[in-house]
Amino acid sequence: MPLKTFFMHLVFILNALQGSYAQAEQATLKPFASGSYQQLLASNSNTPFMMVIWSVTCSSCLKDMALLNAIHKSKPELKIIMLTTDDSSDSVQIQQILEKNQLAALENWIYAEENTQKLQYEIDPKWYGELPRTYFFDRTHQRTGVSGVMSKDDYEDQIAKIQQ
Repeated sequence: MPLKTFFMHLVFILNALQGSYAQAEQATLKPFASGSYQQLLASNSNTPFMMVIWSVTCSSCLKDMALLNAIHKSKPELKIIMLTTDDSSDSVQIQQILEKNQLAALENWIYAEENTQKLQYEIDPKWYGELPRTYFFDRTHQRTGVSGVMSKDDYEDQIAKIQQ
């Protein structure tokens, strides 16, 4: 292959890679602080939604990401809110996980206070911080909280209940 042709191919490949990189969507991580939970409820009034609480250090949470992506693709009308219990020092890793699992376009929140127990209590006084934790909210914001790994059928059953 002549050198000129090689460089033309190289330029073409680099441009293609740059274009696909630029198209990758980066998640906006909203700071979740005291009062954010009430703000989240108010901004989703009369809307059923699912809130998934996770962490980069939770292996079960990370395994669930592919299933959450599949649910999002199969039910684009369902609002899914992701809340990570990590702090801003983990932002790069959080972004990578969300982008890898095509969840960056969802509404994403990140803990923004050192007193994580206070934030947990605001969300649910009966929740002690175990992960993963998923809440299913109906239109009136009656909720069901589930701790631990859920199957696809479990998700579908809960989603059907909130979408009635």
